[in-house]
Amino acid sequence: MLAVAAIETWHWLVFVAAILVFLALDLGVFHRQAHVVKFKEALGWTTVWFILAIAFALFLAPALVPSWGAAEKDEFITGYIVELSLSMDNVFVMALIFSYFRVPLEHQHRVLFWGILGALVMRGLMIWLGAELIEHFKWSIVLFGAFLIFTGIKMFFAKEEGVHPEQNPFIRLAHVFFPVTKQFEGQKFFTRLDGRRALTPLALVLVMVETTDLVFALDSIPAIFAITNKPFIVFTSNVFAILGLRSLYFVLAGAIGYFRYLKFGLSIVLIFIGGKMLAGFWGHHIPTRLSLWIVAGIIVLSILLSVLAARFGKKSSG
Repeated sequence: MLAVAAIETWHWLVFVAAILVFLALDLGVFHRQAHVVKFKEALGWTTVWFILAIAFALFLAPALVPSWGAAEKDEFITGYIVELSLSMDNVFVMALIFSYFRVPLEHQHRVLFWGILGALVMRGLMIWLGAELIEHFKWSIVLFGAFLIFTGIKMFFAKEEGVHPEQNPFIRLAHVFFPVTKQFEGQKFFTRLDGRRALTPLALVLVMVETTDLVFALDSIPAIFAITNKPFIVFTSNVFAILGLRSLYFVLAGAIGYFRYLKFGLSIVLIFIGGKMLAGFWGHHIPTRLSLWIVAGIIVLSILLSVLAARFGKKSSG
């Protein structure tokens, strides 16, 4: 096992520092000027983040942590795939938010950048809290597992819903403290209105994105604890999944119609992960690598069924 003592403070500091450097390069160099992120560019960045995540698991982490072995590699990759898969549902909600607020294409990357930066902080706190709960209250695993099964069943039968900013308590709170302009001010989140500091519609979009990720984190954080309870693996796999979410959005957003069955696949993944967590609590361990293949198989099958259904639908309508 990857003992707690094997991960020292400097491991965390090096990893966080490296991520901050990547983010600084992203916003300050590669996306310094606002522009529309095309499919080819987004696919390239998605590939880069995927390669970095796998390279971290197979080469970088073993070089930094001598006790990082085959089990840790499997746990990281499985956790990463689970988190990335669950993030796909988040992508579609983000697309609805951008469409509702009519966010210009060239400004969407900036919103995603700051939204994901906030998501990293929130998820870091939630991972710490989850690890503490499991460490001190072993029975909390049962609650996490039951919650995931309930969420998966609920997602399976849930109907598609639109975006309702007026129901978001953080949006209402923002309106209480700040006036909001009716027009976008380029990439600005803040501006001046009648001599007062005011929010732009882009700031409200950022609030919606942040709160949406908070809701999705309530599913994804317990899910990865079914794979491993090692905080460093939980955190690093989450970070790589979230960092790849921005480019993944621009890859998938234009093809939402081709993923009609993905929601059902994700719901089955949640039910499986919840069942794995409960089974593990009662002494029935499902191997990590087997879990990886099951999750990957469910996601790939749901995508294939979605694409086939979309193509046959076009042929029948034509």
